[in-house]
Amino acid sequence: MRLHSLSSDSPISSPDSKPKSPVSNLIDFTLLLSDELLLRVFSKLPDSQRNSNFLVCKRWLYLQGRLVRSLRVTDFEFLLSGRLVLRFPNLNQVDLVSGCWVSSRNSSILLSHGVLSMHIDPWFLLCSNVGENVVLESVLIDRGLKVLATGCPNLRKLGLVGGSELGLLNVAKECELLQELELHKCSDCILQGIAAFENLQILKLVGSVDGFFNSLVTDIGLTIVARGCRRLVKLELSGCEGSFGGIIVIGQCCQMLEELTLRDHRMDDGWLAGLPYCENLKTLNIMSCQRIDANPGPDEYLSSCPALERLHLQNSQLRDKVSVRALFMTCGAAREILIRDCWGLDDDMFSFANNCWRVKLLLLEGCSLLTTEGLESVVLQWKELQSLEVVSCKNIKDSCISPALSEVFSVLKNLKWRPDTKSLLSSSLIGTCMGKKGGRFF
Repeated sequence: MRLHSLSSDSPISSPDSKPKSPVSNLIDFTLLLSDELLLRVFSKLPDSQRNSNFLVCKRWLYLQGRLVRSLRVTDFEFLLSGRLVLRFPNLNQVDLVSGCWVSSRNSSILLSHGVLSMHIDPWFLLCSNVGENVVLESVLIDRGLKVLATGCPNLRKLGLVGGSELGLLNVAKECELLQELELHKCSDCILQGIAAFENLQILKLVGSVDGFFNSLVTDIGLTIVARGCRRLVKLELSGCEGSFGGIIVIGQCCQMLEELTLRDHRMDDGWLAGLPYCENLKTLNIMSCQRIDANPGPDEYLSSCPALERLHLQNSQLRDKVSVRALFMTCGAAREILIRDCWGLDDDMFSFANNCWRVKLLLLEGCSLLTTEGLESVVLQWKELQSLEVVSCKNIKDSCISPALSEVFSVLKNLKWRPDTKSLLSSSLIGTCMGKKGGRFF
């Protein structure tokens, strides 16, 4: 453009004249479009392009915020100031778990557990329960919940740490459509506010977490939840106490309950006998539990859950014969059994699975004590087995497979057989220099 202005074909401009900027001649034709039409255009764009639209102008910044439905908050002050609900007015999923801690953003120390994680300052490492000292005050959390509930009445999913009964009541009053709630550091007193969520379907309660905080959830809290949230479909109890009575109340009041997850539970002995009262329970997940039920009681008090279809055991201790036997008796109607990285599952423990004669799918992963003979003694009894997956079970050998077990393999619809990971690794290194003496192995 500069060379063109100095060419002989164009008149020479005077020194006092100011050249016009090309940007000043541009016209924003998007001003002719309504907000609704622009939102429809933005919604068709991929996420990689949609996220950069807010840099164009203030109008696009506002419109882009109206498209956001899910948000994870790491700075609680952003919520208290009101900027969150002003920037994102149409949120229906908000995760406040990471923002409810008094933690330093510049800290390089990440303290993590199976259910939560946070950045902490070095001096907090001297505390026995870190979460008790770094969690925000209940007054601030309740204030933030009131701002969120008022600005985003269409919330469907919410996760937070701490708070009080008053804060949850404010959310229940404004957000009548809330269906999923995740509450950390909860106790029986806080659970009185959860009873106000009439349309709640998915609930996750985290009581005590070793090294973070100790909160008490007993049969009183389970009774409050059961009588207030009668439409529950999924319930997860992590680090919670309780007993036979709490499980019975949940089964009798929450008749729509289909999935129950127990993670690191502190249940009293005898709670397994209460599971049959959950008449519509289809899935039972037991995760990271040091024990199942040390004293389940006599066999006449144990019966099978009538609608149970899936039993999932992961990272749990299966060393007690009494509890393992009672568990398989209670889950006798299961059609799918998944066992991942459970300690103590040997041939004797696995033999109790003969009570589950309706199994169609079996998955074993990381069961190092189970042998081929123990697997065969159970699999041959299951006449309806259709799918079998065995992964990383080092004592299950190919050389020990009998003709009867081979015949079962031939009629299966799905078979995944990788019991020995070392042989699989050595076969994958054939033709390379890795794994040999004097070579490099990463």
